[in-house]
Amino acid sequence: MVLSSWRDGWRRVAAAPALIAGVYLITLLAALPLALSLRGALLNHLGDSLMAGEAADAVNYDWWQEFSSQATGVGTTFTPTIIGFATTLDSFSGLLDARIVVAPIAWALAAYLMVWTFLSGGILDRYARRRATRASGFFAASGTFFFRFLRLAAGAAAVYWFLFLYVHDWLFETWYVRMTRDVAVEHIAFYWRLLMYGIFSLLLAATATVFDFAKVRAVVEDRRSMTGAFVSALRFIARNPSRVAALWMVNAGLFLAVAAIWALIAPGGRGTGFWMWTGLIVSRCYILARLVVKLQLMAAETALFQRSLAHWGYAGAPEVPRAEPPMVEAV
Repeated sequence: MVLSSWRDGWRRVAAAPALIAGVYLITLLAALPLALSLRGALLNHLGDSLMAGEAADAVNYDWWQEFSSQATGVGTTFTPTIIGFATTLDSFSGLLDARIVVAPIAWALAAYLMVWTFLSGGILDRYARRRATRASGFFAASGTFFFRFLRLAAGAAAVYWFLFLYVHDWLFETWYVRMTRDVAVEHIAFYWRLLMYGIFSLLLAATATVFDFAKVRAVVEDRRSMTGAFVSALRFIARNPSRVAALWMVNAGLFLAVAAIWALIAPGGRGTGFWMWTGLIVSRCYILARLVVKLQLMAAETALFQRSLAHWGYAGAPEVPRAEPPMVEAV
């Protein structure tokens, strides 16, 4: 059933290419203000100087250090870790180390998550029905579940807050320190830290999975109580632990495969003209692939739930009929 649900998830995603394009466009628009802000900061610092040409042709470490020493806001993120695959590693490292992001990025991320919360209802409704719902049906479902998902997001935020504030501190500041206090070999301490990362990653993944299935249950069964949806998601996972775990592992493997390909083809920081545009296109393709993997996970979770509870192609919420234009009604 897991592989069938996974394959069916791909079919549902492939059947809605406009949805992929829309989510991708929203992701680009969310990053655009930050990119323009950083561009302005670099332009003001470099201008038309000879240093600008040197910075474009190759990495100028001296200039980079000078810029970083006086940068503020988004400019503080302009570090060597933004080059190629280092960006992906730095993002995961920042998440697992509970690193605080700068205010402009935090606000942009909050706005993006708000938009994603709004779209999630329409996306899951589209995948649950397994057929086109048109723009009217899609946005009607998005609006219907938006405030319900906001309540669910508040519960998720509370759980993540507890994990990052207390569990993370206990794992890395208490347990890790205790286990490595008398360790004389460096690689042993490294293995202990990897273990801490693994445990914390599993806790984050488990939390995300529970709230994902709560959204699926809310949409498929048209639930108004998010507490009920959350409890029902816990019951569903408890009754199908092997299926849920297998589906999560398959999708995690898919994401790791995408990340591995990105590591091999990720462009460096050097090059202008053709190579610069090639690097830009490759990086955009990686972002698109990550979004497709995310959408496939949502579709596969919906398919697994519907197959398990005989809700195949069923959604509890009534479909919004498409309104006829005034001219047709007049006739």
